[in-house]
Amino acid sequence: MLKPANRLAGSLSAPVPASPWRAELAETVKLAWPIALTQLGQIAMMTTDLALVGRLGDKALAASALAQTVLFAAFVLGMGLVSAVAPLAAQGFGARQPRLVRRALRVGLWASLMLGVPLTVLQLYGETLLIAFGQAPDAAALAHQYLVGLAWSLIPGWWFIAIRNFMGAVNRPEPALWIMLAAIPVNFALAYALIFGEYGFPRLEMLGAGIATTIVNIGMCAVAIWICYARRPFKKFQVMGRFWRPDWPLFWRLVVIGAPISGAFLLEYGVFAAAALLMGLIGTAELAAHQIALQTAAVMFMVPFGISMAATVRVGQAVGRGNAPATRVAGFTAIGVGAVFMASMTLLVALTREWIPPLFLGAESENAAATVALASKLLLLGACFFIFDGIQTIGAGVLRGLHDTRVPLVFAAIGFWLVGFTCAYGFAFPLGFGAEGIWFGLTLGLFVFASLLVWRFHHLTASGYLPVIAGHEDATPRLDETRGPLRSAAR
Repeated sequence: MLKPANRLAGSLSAPVPASPWRAELAETVKLAWPIALTQLGQIAMMTTDLALVGRLGDKALAASALAQTVLFAAFVLGMGLVSAVAPLAAQGFGARQPRLVRRALRVGLWASLMLGVPLTVLQLYGETLLIAFGQAPDAAALAHQYLVGLAWSLIPGWWFIAIRNFMGAVNRPEPALWIMLAAIPVNFALAYALIFGEYGFPRLEMLGAGIATTIVNIGMCAVAIWICYARRPFKKFQVMGRFWRPDWPLFWRLVVIGAPISGAFLLEYGVFAAAALLMGLIGTAELAAHQIALQTAAVMFMVPFGISMAATVRVGQAVGRGNAPATRVAGFTAIGVGAVFMASMTLLVALTREWIPPLFLGAESENAAATVALASKLLLLGACFFIFDGIQTIGAGVLRGLHDTRVPLVFAAIGFWLVGFTCAYGFAFPLGFGAEGIWFGLTLGLFVFASLLVWRFHHLTASGYLPVIAGHEDATPRLDETRGPLRSAAR
C-alpha cells in the first residue's frame, strides 16, 4: 500500500520552519495532552466501577473481572477498526479534503454497527462462554448479570472513540475530554444508585453496574454527536450528512487498515492474560503482586497511548499535505516525548515503589507483607518494561499515520509471543526465576517489539515513502483553513 510519493518534489521545495522540531514538539504536546487526560478519565471510570462492585464482596469483584475479560476481548476488535478513523480523517484534513474527513468518520460508524450487533448478542451468552472455558457455574452466573448490562455499551463506546478520533484529526480533541470529565461523577452516582438501590432506584447489584456503564456510554456518545452536529469547527464538516449513503471503497480501506490494529491489540491483550495465568501457577501472592505492578503500568500507559493517538494524527496530516520530511519529524518527535515522559515516570515509580502496593491492599489481607515486597521488586524490575511499553505504543501510532498496520501485526506476534511469552515461561519455570522471570521475559518482548516498530518507521520515512491517500483521486473541493469548506463542498 506504500509507494514513493510523486508529489514529494513540491513538498521539498515548500518553506521549512526555522526550527521544525521545536514547532512539532509544541503541536504534538498541544494535541496529546487532552487525549491522554481523556484516557486517564476512562481508567478513573473503570476504577470507580471496580471499587463499587468490590463493596458487594470478593465473589462479585472476581465475577466482574471475568465479565470484563469477555467484554474487553470483543471491545478491542471494534477498537482497532475505529482507530483507523484517525489516520484516514487526518490525511483528509491535511490534504484539505473535507469530504474525506466526513467519509472517514461515517465508515467508522458503519463498521461499529456492523460488528457491534453480533458481538452484543454474543455477550448475552457470556455465562455459557465462561462455563465452556472452565469457570465455576456460580461465578459465571454472577458475571453474566454484569454482562447483560454491559453488552449494550459496545456500539456507543466505539462510536464515542470514532468521534473522538475525528475530533483529534481536525486538531480539536478538547470536547472529548470535557465529556469524559463530566461523565466520571455521573457514572459514580448512577452506578452507586443502581448497585445499592439508593435515591429511589431498585437494587440491581451486578446488573446495575453494567446498566450504569451502558447508560453513561450512550450519553457520552449522544453529546459527542450533538457537538459535531451543532458546534464549530466540527459542524462545517457535516459529519452526519448522507450518513446512509454507501461508501464501500473507503469502508474496505478502513477494514484493511483497522483489522490488523485489532489483531495487534488482541495479541497484546492475550500475552498479558497469559502472563497472569503463569503467575497464578506460581502462587496467589505472586499473582496479586503482578496485578498491582501491571495496574500501575496501565495508569502510566495512558499518557503514551494519548501521545500515540496524537502521533497518528500528526503523521497523517503530514501525509495528507504530501510532506515526507514532516512525517519523519512528527513521528520521531512523538517517540522522543513518550520516551522522556516514561523515563521520568519510571524514576518516580522506582523511588516510591514501597508506597504504591499498600494502596491496593488492606493490612488484613492474607500474605499482604509478601505481596507488597514482591510488588515493590517488580516495580523496580519494570523500569525498562515501562519505557519500552511507552515506545511500542507510540511506534505503532506513527506507523498507523502511514497506514502501515499489517507489518506491525507480524511484529506484534514476534515481540509479544515468540519472544515475550517464550522467554517469560522459560525464565519463570525451567530457569527457576519465578515471578521476576515472567517480568523479565515480558520486558524482552516489549523491547523487541518497540525496536522493530521504530526501525520500520525509520526505514519507511528515510526512503521518502508515503501511502496513497484514500479518496485523494476524488475531485473534491479543498478546505480553506481560515474560512472553512467552500460552499460547493457542502453537499
